[in-house]
Amino acid sequence: MRSFQGRDILSLKDFEREEYFQVFRVADRLAPHARDRRNTDLLRHKTLLTAFYQPSTRTRLATEAAMHRLGGHVLGFSDAKMTRAGDFYQESIKDTVHMLEYYGDVIAMRHYQQGAPAEAARWASVPVINCGDGWGEHPTQVLTDLYTIWQARGTLDGLRYLLVGDMRMRTMHSILYAASQFDMEAFVVSPEDMTLLDEFKAELDERNVVYREVESVEKCIAEADVIYMEPVVQADYTKSREEVTEDRGRTPAAYRVTRELLRDRAKSEAIILHSLPRMDELPPDVDATRHARYWVEAFNGVVMRMALLALVLGAAE
Repeated sequence: MRSFQGRDILSLKDFEREEYFQVFRVADRLAPHARDRRNTDLLRHKTLLTAFYQPSTRTRLATEAAMHRLGGHVLGFSDAKMTRAGDFYQESIKDTVHMLEYYGDVIAMRHYQQGAPAEAARWASVPVINCGDGWGEHPTQVLTDLYTIWQARGTLDGLRYLLVGDMRMRTMHSILYAASQFDMEAFVVSPEDMTLLDEFKAELDERNVVYREVESVEKCIAEADVIYMEPVVQADYTKSREEVTEDRGRTPAAYRVTRELLRDRAKSEAIILHSLPRMDELPPDVDATRHARYWVEAFNGVVMRMALLALVLGAAE
């Protein structure tokens, strides 16, 4: 198996099956530090540089919290408009990264341009972690999601996944790439203008991913072991920031998961994940049901990023 030391985490396309479990095992070892709210000194001599060109709550703060839990240092920016990369000069990724690599030992980047973290990795002498790139991928989020499923179900094999939301989303891309490494079947539910793109379907077919497009949640929720959600009322992920408009629209019933639907149609052991933030596709009263795992998922976001930072910086194997 390849070592993670010095490795970029850019995509789940190149993750092999055993590598998922290697990351999970490291996460299990480090989880008590996050659970008990106590820091270790594992990365006390290391610095994380966060370069976030797009708004983030969970991903940025979970990544920074992970580094603090490991005893390391954090610096960076959460608003590119306050940097030369986002003001009048519009400094290139190459020039920006050539500078940032001198300030830290690992760079965590979120960008509105698909492929930007991969471009950064071309020029950086330190590992680059993709924290979401436009409509591209979100590997750290999906590793968190799979770890949460593995904890809850004890396996990633033999499960049926209901993927509901905007299939252009980077999380949907990453989880379907990951599906190529496991015995997983996916039901894909999305509005017509948010369906899987033909070129992405061709990639999935080439990787032998088993999926079926279904027109509504109601038609397949009874078969699902895992319900994986994203909003269909979405911001434009190709922009650095999108302010709210007066009318954001509402989620059609075909793409909502309600308490009533879970009670009447879902398996009793089915679990729901949502990377958040949510709109009206997942009402708050679902939080109190046995199906909800998205708050565990949020906690695991810190644990997973602890594991990834420890691995790429050579503090864990």
